[in-house]
Amino acid sequence: MSYKRILILILTGLFWGGCKSVAVLPTKAPVNKVDLKLLAKEIQKQHPQFNHLRGRLKATYDNGKNKQQVVVSLRMTQNQKIWMSANMLIPIAKLMLTPKEVQFYEKFQKTFFEGEIAFINRLFNTEFGFKNIQDLLLGVPVLLPQKGKWRQITNPIDYVLTPRGSLKDLQPTYFVNPTTFLLKEQRFVLPQGQNILSFKYPEYQNVGGQNLPKRVEISYFDGKQLLQLQLEFSRLTFPKKITFPFEIPEGYQPIVLK
Repeated sequence: MSYKRILILILTGLFWGGCKSVAVLPTKAPVNKVDLKLLAKEIQKQHPQFNHLRGRLKATYDNGKNKQQVVVSLRMTQNQKIWMSANMLIPIAKLMLTPKEVQFYEKFQKTFFEGEIAFINRLFNTEFGFKNIQDLLLGVPVLLPQKGKWRQITNPIDYVLTPRGSLKDLQPTYFVNPTTFLLKEQRFVLPQGQNILSFKYPEYQNVGGQNLPKRVEISYFDGKQLLQLQLEFSRLTFPKKITFPFEIPEGYQPIVLK
């Protein structure tokens, strides 16, 4: 092989290798026409990995007329269980989610619910499963950009990604920080076309080397009314062992879905 041929191969390798490196390096502003597969890998590197998670969150609900606040204890075994206990000086409600079912009870009216996770989907007319709900809380994209065909929307601040074509159930749009590759927002246009569900992650915290949301701002707009829920996470730890105390008290009445 001639020296000229070798030089061409070296320069070609350096050029393409350089292009690929630049495409995924942290930058202050997004790179136009970034390699989406490489970007998706950088995003996936930020996904938290753990066995058990424990912490507290302050939940603030606002429907435009009334605002309510409650403190919630959180426990989670990744991909298996999500447990929440709401408190207002005393425990007032508990929720248990698993891949198969939802269990819930509240002490004010002494009611409970046991059923499939579709119960939650009926509230927002979505098709989220357990893993999706877990990802929404952890700042992880519900649909991984590695799968299917995606396109980049030009934006001066964030990487903005959306699927090519329309999806059956929802249309997601992701906003990704070009410096940290952490998710800043995932926004969904729901099947009705006017309904928009948004999860924003304005602040993260480092817990044991893992990036977890410190705040999650959830909003749902049905074309007429805007509902907002803000979650502030604190005291997050990764315990070696964890329990999920849950037992529906006797005498509680079942919630009947219509």
